[in-house]
Amino acid sequence: MRIVQITDTHFSPSKTHFTKNWQPLAEWLEEVKPDLVIHTGDLAVDGADFDDDLTFCADLLGELNMPVLCVPGNHDIGHLPSSLQPVNDERLARWRDLVGPDRWVHDQSGWRLIGLNSLLIGSGHMEEEEQFQWLEDVLNGAGGKPVAIFAHKPLFVDSPDEGDSGYWGASPKDRKRLMDLFSAHNVRLYASGHLHRAWAGHHHGISLIWGPSSGFIVGPMERDLPGERIVGAVIHTLTDNVHSEITELTQLRPYLLDDVVHEVYPSSHTAAITSADATEQA
Repeated sequence: MRIVQITDTHFSPSKTHFTKNWQPLAEWLEEVKPDLVIHTGDLAVDGADFDDDLTFCADLLGELNMPVLCVPGNHDIGHLPSSLQPVNDERLARWRDLVGPDRWVHDQSGWRLIGLNSLLIGSGHMEEEEQFQWLEDVLNGAGGKPVAIFAHKPLFVDSPDEGDSGYWGASPKDRKRLMDLFSAHNVRLYASGHLHRAWAGHHHGISLIWGPSSGFIVGPMERDLPGERIVGAVIHTLTDNVHSEITELTQLRPYLLDDVVHEVYPSSHTAAITSADATEQA
């Protein structure tokens, strides 16, 4: 089975800064002809507050002549309780109404694929614990199949034993809980986006992949994260093993967010970046 992971497209009908990357991305996908496309979140610029952003992105994905599954990003449904756009019932309902489920299970070619809503984790929302129980149930129900998990946020940024990275990754408590679940089951792959960096690694036998954004790169406005600043996608080939090919797509324009951040992003993201940088520098 061949899956293409795309992520962090950040399209919008009103803030069209990165939308020109859609057509060449769609043409490349039609050439590759994967069995499945999985979008690991941040479809939109500000789907967390505007129906039109999510509808616009869902319509674009609907143009593809192949099945597509999505999980939400923070720009789609909001983020941490301290952010200006926290995850809440209204934002979850908007995603579910306009895009589809925010978590899902898909069995294909001897694999169990799981889409995880990583924005619920650490949110304090009433569905956070419900999702953990759901995840345990669907892992228990895999029947020995190898498992690949797709989510927006990575498990960690710099190190698996790092402290709380806030905006960027999972808290130590949540990370341990997820890792313990993964270690108790046949989880082979955890693929994420969010960081606008391309990176591949392993931890406790699990292949960890950060997909590069298909929308833009981020320059010195954010701290120097691991991985490469490229725009592209990831081709995951799942057989008895996992082979993930991070692919730079030269037909996409590597827009630089730093140049237009105050025109494009909702103020919550700028505030989160500033807060994260201040924490790093403290």
